[in-house]
Amino acid sequence: MKIFSLGACLPLVFILSVTPYYLGVEAQDCKPSGKIRGRKLPPGECNQDDSDCCVPGKLYPTYRCSHSVSSNTKAVLTLNGFSGPVDGDFPSQCDNRYHSEDELIVALSTGWFNGGRRCLNNVTISANGRIVHAIVVDECDSTVGCDADTAYQPPCANDVVAASEGVWKALGVPIDDWGQMDITWSIA
Repeated sequence: MKIFSLGACLPLVFILSVTPYYLGVEAQDCKPSGKIRGRKLPPGECNQDDSDCCVPGKLYPTYRCSHSVSSNTKAVLTLNGFSGPVDGDFPSQCDNRYHSEDELIVALSTGWFNGGRRCLNNVTISANGRIVHAIVVDECDSTVGCDADTAYQPPCANDVVAASEGVWKALGVPIDDWGQMDITWSIA
């Protein structure tokens, strides 16, 4: 019978005890940073035809982070307006202007927007059997919401690529299906 010494087993014990920690960190690299409570909306202040409105009393998570970006990052594509001051829209943060809805442009969740470091970078979006290249022009803010400045809309989730109508068209998605769709994306 062979007896193993404790010294010979220590490296293996260390690896086995540390591996779950690192796997857990990788799988949970972005947790909510806070919550915002929906409050009663002033009449007519949220355009329910085109956007979600905060529900009074409901808690909405906020995020300063997003999951790590890879060559195949999973996200939710949402429809976003870039053409004017409607539903709390301001000029795009990256160039301080409004854009045509036909442009291939996106806003990224706060963590992915990375404090503006991804401004005017190209991204590649894959969905519906197609690939589209778009330009980052704005942030989909994951840290604020449910107030007049955000047109009483909830904070953006931390896994959102908010796209113009042009991106949805280029992906070949029928207009009736616009709103939310699972995609993958990467920095081009």
